[in-house]
Amino acid sequence: MASRLNPYISFDGNARQAMELYHSVFGGTLTLNTFGEFGGADAGIADKIMHGMLETDNGFTLMASDTPPGMEYNPGNNISVSLSGDAAAELHGYWDKLSDGGTVSVPLEKQMWGDEFGACVDRFGIYWMVNITQP
Repeated sequence: MASRLNPYISFDGNARQAMELYHSVFGGTLTLNTFGEFGGADAGIADKIMHGMLETDNGFTLMASDTPPGMEYNPGNNISVSLSGDAAAELHGYWDKLSDGGTVSVPLEKQMWGDEFGACVDRFGIYWMVNITQP
């Protein structure tokens, strides 16, 4: 898989409903994973969306999640840019340049779902997420 760049939207508990609406609008394949599937057994978030992805036949990709407890939800500032794929060297290079002079909120490292993931705000105030799929 090549690297992919797409919007990533954070929701306040209604990511499932939003992504189902977008699926009905754009068609394609919708994949939804809950916090419970990845070990978030807390009854308040177990059925909430940890990661959702809509891939359309027209080549659109939209990703989304519910904002987990402890993270701030800011309507209007709830969209970030996601870079993902399995081209590790390429994605590490993007990460190095985007995080340089910015603020890293999640270091780029292996996560509970098995991939490398990191999040940062670049020096211009844009929130980026980088996910490197592991074989």
